[in-house]
Amino acid sequence: QVQLVESGGGLVQAGGSLRLSCAASGVSAIIFSSSVLGWYRQAPGKQRELVATISARGSTVYADDVKGRFTISRGNAKKTVYLQMNSLKPEDTAVYYCKLQSQYWGQGTQVTVSP
Repeated sequence: QVQLVESGGGLVQAGGSLRLSCAASGVSAIIFSSSVLGWYRQAPGKQRELVATISARGSTVYADDVKGRFTISRGNAKKTVYLQMNSLKPEDTAVYYCKLQSQYWGQGTQVTVSP
């Protein structure tokens, strides 16, 4: 079975940085490398929303409110997707989920940004 395990979440003050990682297992590196990967987030009482995606060719898409602050990247050999988050704001507080293609989700990792 495919599993996505996230790490790197935590508590940070506004303006700080965090680097999230999501390691995949139960999938080959070849399949992983051909898959679209994404990061999503969900705040309490709100709908889950797209943060960023990265294609198999490395093309990236970012939500408008994170452009210039967040960077998604992938390490295909390590079967890992990353999200570097800089200049964090309190409104970035949410549970962050990674996704592989359209059907596989990580368990989520909490990111809390204090004023």
